[in-house]
Amino acid sequence: MKGVDIVAEFEEAYVYVELKDYDDPSIYDVRNAANDEQKKARQDSFKWLKNYLKYKFRDSYLYRHAEQKVDKPVHYVCLLTFENALNGHMQKSLKQELPVGKASSRWVQSLATSCHVVNLQKWNENFPKWPVTRLADAEGA
Repeated sequence: MKGVDIVAEFEEAYVYVELKDYDDPSIYDVRNAANDEQKKARQDSFKWLKNYLKYKFRDSYLYRHAEQKVDKPVHYVCLLTFENALNGHMQKSLKQELPVGKASSRWVQSLATSCHVVNLQKWNENFPKWPVTRLADAEGA
């Protein structure tokens, strides 16, 4: 089992944060595949990453449940080095699979209250109190 990179606890919620810095995000971008073979390979890569991110969240939730630390809403934020369109596609897929919100009438609570997939720019726009910088970028400044 694997956990997310950061679990932040706030008075009103928990925030699970997963960080991934990919040198070549194009291997996950199905829309811009040049041919059917490349499209299939990219679909497989996208599905692998989506599942990896999904299970990181679920494993973390299970750990925190065992610690009795799911007593507040849980928000999931993935910081990926993708363009906004690819992040949007990943976010939509993750929201369906986690699932976000109460998934069943039998469930008393939801696993995830929200799920966001953002890049550095969107992170800094959405979370100005917690700015992030890529280390390579910070060293050159």
